[in-house]
Amino acid sequence: MSRTVKATERLPGATPRWAMLMGTLGPAFVASVAYVDPGNVAANLTAGARYSYLLVWVLVLANAMAMLIQYQSAKLGVVTGRTMPEILGGRLRPAARRLYWAQAEIVALATDLAEVVGGALALHLLFQVPLPLGAVIVGAVSMAILAIQDFRTQQRFELAIVGLLAVITIGFLTGLALSPPAPSGVVAGLLPRFDGPDSVLLAASMLGATVMPHAIYVHSALARDRHRSDPAEEFTGAAIRRLLRGTRVDVVVALGVAGVVNIGMLLLAASTLAGDEGTDSIEGAHAAIQSALGPAVGAIFALGLLASGLASTAVGAYAGATIMEGLLERRIPLVLRRSITLIPSIVVLALGVDPTWSLVVSQVVLSFGIPFALIPLIRLGSSKSVVGEYAMRLPLAVASWTSAALVVALNIVLLWLTFAAGP
Repeated sequence: MSRTVKATERLPGATPRWAMLMGTLGPAFVASVAYVDPGNVAANLTAGARYSYLLVWVLVLANAMAMLIQYQSAKLGVVTGRTMPEILGGRLRPAARRLYWAQAEIVALATDLAEVVGGALALHLLFQVPLPLGAVIVGAVSMAILAIQDFRTQQRFELAIVGLLAVITIGFLTGLALSPPAPSGVVAGLLPRFDGPDSVLLAASMLGATVMPHAIYVHSALARDRHRSDPAEEFTGAAIRRLLRGTRVDVVVALGVAGVVNIGMLLLAASTLAGDEGTDSIEGAHAAIQSALGPAVGAIFALGLLASGLASTAVGAYAGATIMEGLLERRIPLVLRRSITLIPSIVVLALGVDPTWSLVVSQVVLSFGIPFALIPLIRLGSSKSVVGEYAMRLPLAVASWTSAALVVALNIVLLWLTFAAGP
């Protein structure tokens, strides 16, 4: 990848502060695509259709956690000039490093499954393309998107992803404008509670779809590649602080957009689909939206799903390459990696597994992978030997550890309820 011009080089001291700030935006918008991928669509629509507004609080909490977490990942890349997997790879023993890489790759494969299946499902809804063929098309287009990042600049790649993010936002929020939610239901949904084991499973799925492990790994690389492509180059404290201020804005705006889209999907399902038979799947939800709000809205929704699959699978491949390079110090061509990781999705679709259910289960797998990414991130971000004076202060550290504890607790409850409900 070609070296990019850093914001501090591109914008001299006489440049207005707002322009300097704008020069730092971009990496969080790429990472935020992971928060509006087809797994989110499946989890949020299923939650809204089955439980109406009950689980709104899960998305609000998860989005607040996402902002905190993604900023810490980006800060790691800005301050150290290294990615999180690179730092971990240098600290772990060889056996531990390979085991850690294995779990991270399992998480990446679960992510890829959701993204490719979602994109294939969108092509089927729009053009009746067979699902396995749709998976191949999504994989091929994602390679073209990745080629922008490989052979041009980081900024071009960011612009391509942001364009798809705009399509995602319009696609998933258009229906909500025509079928607004009940204010009383939204307020009631902010009260934390569950309704049986299945609601806990969905909450874990929503959390896994919102706080994405691969996004934690990749954001440090995105920030590093944009601002510190030459890690040996010295940065002054003033330059780093300027970049961190811009990074905070980048994260809040990008994750704010993603949060609105996620909550909007659940509210759309709650206001339009709740209680209707068969609407707890993407196909059923699309048919119900089309029937209730018209074919144009149904087509816009499917286009949003397609953009979600295309953008998120490109970012997912970037993340997988970052993980492998950092932990194993090995690189394989992105085209080869994309081809290999496409196989499980094609097999799942060819076997006739229900696409929506495969998406929800993939998000549960991601939920169990979150602590393995989140806990090392907090430890690195709290270590003065790693980030020096930019180590987390006590209030931020407490909030971060509380977030990690909530994730672990939810997964433990999920396991207990799952086995307790068994024979």
